[in-house]
Amino acid sequence: MAPRALDYESLNENVKKVQYAVRGELYLRASELQKEGKKIIFTNVGNPHALGQKPLTFPRQVVALCQAPFLLDDPNVGLFFPADAIAKAKHYLAMTIGGLGAYTDSRGMPGVRKEVADFIERRDGYPSDPELIFLTDGASKGVMQILNTIIRGESDGILVPVPQYPLYSAAISLFGGSLVPYFLEETANWGLDVNDLRQSVAQARSKGITVRAMVIINPGNPTGQCLSEANLREILHFCYQENLVLLGDEVYQQNIYQDERPFISARKVLLGMGPRVSKEVQLISFHTVSKGYWGECGQRGGYFEMTNIPPKTVDEIYKVASVSLSPNVPAQIFMGLMVNPPKPGDISYEQFIRESKGILESLRRRARMMTDGFNSCRNVICNFTEGAMYSFPQIRLPPKAIDAAKRAGKVPDVFYCLKLLEATGISTVPGSGFGQKEGVFHLRTTILPAEEDMPEIMDSFKKFNDEFMEQYEGRGGYSRL
Repeated sequence: MAPRALDYESLNENVKKVQYAVRGELYLRASELQKEGKKIIFTNVGNPHALGQKPLTFPRQVVALCQAPFLLDDPNVGLFFPADAIAKAKHYLAMTIGGLGAYTDSRGMPGVRKEVADFIERRDGYPSDPELIFLTDGASKGVMQILNTIIRGESDGILVPVPQYPLYSAAISLFGGSLVPYFLEETANWGLDVNDLRQSVAQARSKGITVRAMVIINPGNPTGQCLSEANLREILHFCYQENLVLLGDEVYQQNIYQDERPFISARKVLLGMGPRVSKEVQLISFHTVSKGYWGECGQRGGYFEMTNIPPKTVDEIYKVASVSLSPNVPAQIFMGLMVNPPKPGDISYEQFIRESKGILESLRRRARMMTDGFNSCRNVICNFTEGAMYSFPQIRLPPKAIDAAKRAGKVPDVFYCLKLLEATGISTVPGSGFGQKEGVFHLRTTILPAEEDMPEIMDSFKKFNDEFMEQYEGRGGYSRL
């Protein structure tokens, strides 16, 4: 009998090539252990509410009223919901045709897109056009939509930072393109050297690959660095010289834990560079409600904004978005609330500021606790998490541990992370899932566990690591940069 279309050997080969370490072997083993009754701390994915972060009150009140609009007709509604939440719910319901259960425009509600455009103008100091903003089911859907538009075949390459968030390698594989890596320099706080970019492009072209776009993740995932304005200028100038589309993954822009390098959008820098560059470089910028102090991952709300994209291309992107009919409507409202939150003088303003500041200040403390904790451990070095939600320590594995991993048929950092999981219940992601230099090993963990639990988690990690190094450390030393 001939193989059927959904027998494994008949599947689309691009589907089989997809690797996504964040939900890979470690996550699957952690899920098995959880079913067996072991307490698991899932630090493998940036999922704030799953690790105890409380949702902000005001947006949940507004969306609750939008989901159950009959509450607005109840004469006692003002006893349970503040007046500004009631007004905001009416504001968003008036944008819909039939409430949250009805499709919207495939780009998202025009009123919410206008709110996003106003937010971008306040942030960057340059006007934004709502017609060039598409609301999406999380930023990931937008990234995939744009990559699908750019990639024509395996000879099309996308420059991606390494270490990288595996959404990019997975999507590029799925769409049949080629990932062109450019390495971030760990000893320079995960900095980026434009000469390395040029070298990566030249190597790709020598293999017959047409490099069409470049990805930046700012702040970095998994590396946590923030790009300076000077660095962004260099990148934009490089994209101008090489005729590349720049994809700006800026989903962690609220997550900044130091004052020296605040978040600056690629768009703001681009539009300040003068007409030769500012009117030529094509830029797509992504944002989400999943990160920052919102952490509303399960709501699946995001957007992308297009700069210098020709109208005919925008029409094609709209056409493809229309195949999915509509982005999820409650998430569109979450996005509207994120970019247009309570203002000074509003009834809910003080509570909103108290809650959001409390989350960010705690994340800043946790970033420091985790960095210091890793750096106190034997054979572990870790750069400070300037932004985003992750620590990415280097684990200097002894040769005996590397040999033991090979005998077990495991990549060395996977071997280490599995041992860590079995011993402590801490579920991380091995650095090999993000890409790293040959012979260097890392793991990624979120900084999201509750602040009061952090000392115990870091003590547990230190105890495991000390015992692991004691077991495997020999005279041969360890891997190093």
